[in-house]
Amino acid sequence: MQRSYVMVKPDGVQRNLVGEVISRLEKRGLKILAIKMYTIPKETARAHYAEHEEKPFFQSLLDFITSGPSVSIVVQGKNAVSVIRTMVGATNPSEAAAGTIRGDFGLDTGRNIVHASDSTESAKREISIHFSESDISEYSRIDEQWLYE
Repeated sequence: MQRSYVMVKPDGVQRNLVGEVISRLEKRGLKILAIKMYTIPKETARAHYAEHEEKPFFQSLLDFITSGPSVSIVVQGKNAVSVIRTMVGATNPSEAAAGTIRGDFGLDTGRNIVHASDSTESAKREISIHFSESDISEYSRIDEQWLYE
C-alpha cells in the first residue's frame, strides 16, 4: 500500500471543510494513519515548500500557510498519491473538475483548500517533515476485503 500526505490548508480549516475532506478520503476507501491540527511553524513551512523557494510567490505562500491552523494527514491506500491528486483536482480551482475538492469548494489558486503530495517521493518527504514514524498508526480496516482484490 502507498502512503500520501494531505494538508487541509488554513482556508479549508476556516471554512469548516476539514470534515468534508476527511469524509471524502475515507468514503473513497483510503485509510487515515495519522492526523494533527497545528499552526505550521515558518521553518517547517520552508522545508515543506522548499521547491518553490526561488519563485516570486514563495513568501506569500509561507505567510498564508503559517497564518492559522491547518490539518496534516497521512493517508494510505492502493495508488494513494494518484487517487488523491485526482480527488483534489487542478491547482487552479477554476480549472478543477466539478466533483473534486477544489472544483467544488475553491475559487482562487492561492486559497485552494488542500495540498496533496504529487509523487511517492514527495509524499515520503512531506510525511517526514510533519510526522515522526511513531505518530503513524498502522491498522487494518474492517472493509479492506471489499476494497481490494
